[in-house]
Amino acid sequence: MGERLSVTKTYKLLIGGTFPRSESGRVTPVGDGDAPEAYVCHASRKDLRDAVEAARKAQPAWAGSTAYLRGQILYRLGEMMEGKRAELAAALTGTDADAEVARSIDRVVHYAGWCDKYPQVLGCANPVSGPYHNFTVPEAVGVVGVICPDEPSLLGLVSLVAPVIAGGSSCVVLASESSPIAPCVLAEALATSDLPGGVVNILTGFRDELAPHFSSHSELDAIHAGGLSDDQARILREGSATNLKRVTLREGIDWTDDNACEDPWWIEPFLEMKTIWHPSAT
Repeated sequence: MGERLSVTKTYKLLIGGTFPRSESGRVTPVGDGDAPEAYVCHASRKDLRDAVEAARKAQPAWAGSTAYLRGQILYRLGEMMEGKRAELAAALTGTDADAEVARSIDRVVHYAGWCDKYPQVLGCANPVSGPYHNFTVPEAVGVVGVICPDEPSLLGLVSLVAPVIAGGSSCVVLASESSPIAPCVLAEALATSDLPGGVVNILTGFRDELAPHFSSHSELDAIHAGGLSDDQARILREGSATNLKRVTLREGIDWTDDNACEDPWWIEPFLEMKTIWHPSAT
């Protein structure tokens, strides 16, 4: 028999629970240009539109599910990541890969625990004068665009996505530009977990190319981003002036700081507060 040839893997996009190639047909090598360790799809504006459409379709059912169910599904995602711990660590660069995977799993579990608790913390019963009750309750904002830092590629993504989906929104994620393999492995865990297809969609590509389209897309209700250049941050903020989307930028964040990144106030920017008046019995 002849020498066995190895085939370099090409990681696909995650859109609507499936793994399509970019409609543009473009791929980008990861690692050494002469002997890349893998290829990833180079997402286009059309891929972004497809991902937003999938997220919009999935969001009402996800927001309408019980808080308990959403929490259990996030716990299950943590279990799936645990099963891929070695593969996720191998996809990361640096000496702290195992620690980053462990912290990423813990962060998913942390926000799983908040799914049925943040309404009590962020909502309230309002004091009123009259024969009625007045309540303020949080509802999911809708579809959120998430633009991730280059490093840490896995923990940064999890930190930005987990509070969004814990609150009942769906999202379209632009993964780390320089280290996209771990996010692609995470996409495989997402697709085989109990998370409904379309709740989290993951694109790989270039921020300078796609950030303007995230900014201008009218079907994205909010942006959650970190690790951006000043020009990229400006582009996203300018988009909020034309289509009124919320833009939350995490600047100067220590992604390993649990006290900074694990907080119900990370869920709050992706909620709408609805006030309800109800007659009292007396």
